[in-house]
This record gives sequence, C-alpha cells and structure tokens, in this order.
Amino acid sequence: MTNFEWTQLFNPEFYITMTIGGVKIGLWIVLFIVFAETGLFAGFFLPGDSLLFLSGIYSRDLIENFSIIPSDIVNVTLLATLIATAGIVGNMMGYWFGSKSGYYLYKKEDSFWFKKKYLIQSKDFFERYGGKAIIFARFLPIVRTFAPIVAGIVTMDKKKFMFYNIVSSFLWSFALVFSGHYLYGLFLEKYHIDLKEHIEKIVIGIIILSTLPVLLKFFKKTN
Repeated sequence: MTNFEWTQLFNPEFYITMTIGGVKIGLWIVLFIVFAETGLFAGFFLPGDSLLFLSGIYSRDLIENFSIIPSDIVNVTLLATLIATAGIVGNMMGYWFGSKSGYYLYKKEDSFWFKKKYLIQSKDFFERYGGKAIIFARFLPIVRTFAPIVAGIVTMDKKKFMFYNIVSSFLWSFALVFSGHYLYGLFLEKYHIDLKEHIEKIVIGIIILSTLPVLLKFFKKTN
C-alpha cells in the first residue's frame, strides 16, 4: 500500500494484488467490487469486465489461500463461482433498492456518484429487451449497474428476475474469468508472452470493446 496514487483506483490490477500487512486480500476486494458495481448505483465507475478478465489471469494468486484442492480447473471454477455469487447478491440488492426507492431516483439531482441519464438509458434498454436485458446488461458497463434497480422500479416478477439474474451472473463471470485464465496460459506456453506484462493494453482493449455498444447506441441517438 506504499506509494499510493489515486489513479490506481481505476486500475483493476491494483485491487487484485492488494495486500494488508503482507496478507493478500485481492479475492475479497474483487468480490466486493463485483457486488458494488451491480448492487450499488455508485458502482458504475468501478472496473468490471477488465477486473474479471484479470482475475482469470491472476486466478492462482487470488484463490491460493482459499482453496485446498490442487486442481487448476477446480480452482478457476471456484473463483468464477464466487464472483458469480457476488454478482447475484449485488443484483438482488439493486432490485431491492429499486423497489423501495421507486421513482424518487428520477427526481434526484446529479452528483459525482449519481447520473440520472444513466438511469434513463438503462430504463430504455430494459423496456426494449425485457428480462433478457438483465443478461445483456451484465456485459455492458454502466447499464449493468442500473438494470437491476430499474427491474425493481418497474416491479419485475421476482422469480423471473432471479432466473435472469443467476443465468447472467454465471455467464458473465465464467466467460471472462475462464478467458483470462486460459488465454494467459496459451500466450505464455505457445508464444512466450506474459500477459501480466501487458496489463495496461489489456485493460484499455477490454474497456473499448465493452463500451463500444454503448457508445454506438449513444451516437445513433444523437444522429
């Protein structure tokens, strides 16, 4: 935690490799961030997709103090399952918050932590795709933060919400964690490229790919 710079807060690797008193707490930080990004409307600025992909790359470091099973596939599956569970609980919190707050959020003034335009965009997205929006939203930054809140506001059926919530959480987590884990091994074994030495490029690439659909939709509306 020495030589801390505030810009590190936007770097997923900072959270994954975090230690306190020599004790690795990266796993717990990752789980909290996943929960916060999907369960707290203030979590829209947190790294999501890139965090999960890097978690796959650093899976051995993250899970080593948690799992006693010496199996690579089991440990990666366990990591992805823990992350998916955090996402499920986060979405449940967002749904509960939406159902309790109702349209009060639409009257709330903008602040650093809250942007009403994101809520409106998520509502439009939700109304267009219905329950499937919960699945699509998992792979879209910003939208995934507000989708469960909007689901609560429009009082989506709880059983239907939980179905899409569970499916989307596992798809999102397993796709990104396993991609990071096995691509890291593939590049290291076949091409002798250590992806850990190219973290910044990976993060930038994932941010561009994950935000591109949102940006295209935005420009389409403006035109």
